Amino acid sequence: MRLTLVVVLCLLNAGCALLRKDKEEPAEESTARPAKAEPVLKPSDVLKPKSLEIASPVTDRFALRVMYFPASVSTIFQLDRNASVAGTRLSAEKDLGLDDKIDQGRMEADLRLGERNHLRFDFFKLSRFQQRPLTQNIVFGDFNFLQGTMFRTNLDWRVFTITQSYSFIRGDRWELGAGLGLHIIQAQAEGGQPGTLNRERDSKAAIFPTLNINTAFRVSKRWAVSARGQYFSANPDDFDGSMAEYHADLQYRWRRNFSVGLGWTKLATHLQVVDPDEPLLFDLDVNGPELFFRASF
Repeated sequence: MRLTLVVVLCLLNAGCALLRKDKEEPAEESTARPAKAEPVLKPSDVLKPKSLEIASPVTDRFALRVMYFPASVSTIFQLDRNASVAGTRLSAEKDLGLDDKIDQGRMEADLRLGERNHLRFDFFKLSRFQQRPLTQNIVFGDFNFLQGTMFRTNLDWRVFTITQSYSFIRGDRWELGAGLGLHIIQAQAEGGQPGTLNRERDSKAAIFPTLNINTAFRVSKRWAVSARGQYFSANPDDFDGSMAEYHADLQYRWRRNFSVGLGWTKLATHLQVVDPDEPLLFDLDVNGPELFFRASF
């Protein structure tokens, strides 16, 4: 009896010890994180497009425009012998027979910096050549040329333009900005009698700043219009000059990154160099329609 009681007490004591040890040991926690509930989409969010931006000149970050420019040209130039002996003022088209219509190819690049700044690059070159008898007596530089003399003319005009502008008004459909342009101009006039030393050549380079204003408006998803104007004039002691450029166009966006359009451009430059040794007058007016292809993104 005593032995049985001792065995029962030992078993009860062991069971209590095991129970206390089990309570002291921490329970294992699950390492798996509960999945987060996905946000509930509203009907308006489901129907909302991925991007509200419609491709247009107002939203393009970069654009390259390739143009066909069949323009009319008017050129007046005069090369004086010196400050006291004036040369003959000549119309390059009427008096010397240079083409008054040209088929010109041009390229233009526009880069948007940030949201409101634009940087535009443009290059224009016009070279013409003609040889024919003179219809009048002329004074060209140091030489006198009589009527009927075979006269060879070569005129070359080049302008590289960099324009920076800031859009002080910019919305989803309309943009209006202003800025400064820098025009690097090189003009060369050469004329004389072929086969002789009776020829004169003069070349001048100048830098013109201009004030610029530009705008673009998206009419609809595919149609847009844009326009710009640049002008400046100055008359310091050594020269008198002015530079103007005006452009407007209508474009159709047939793909998101490609457009075609029609435009009109006018370039007008007046350059008169007051030099005692080589005075020069050069007036150029180029204007006409444009057909262009525009790639942008």
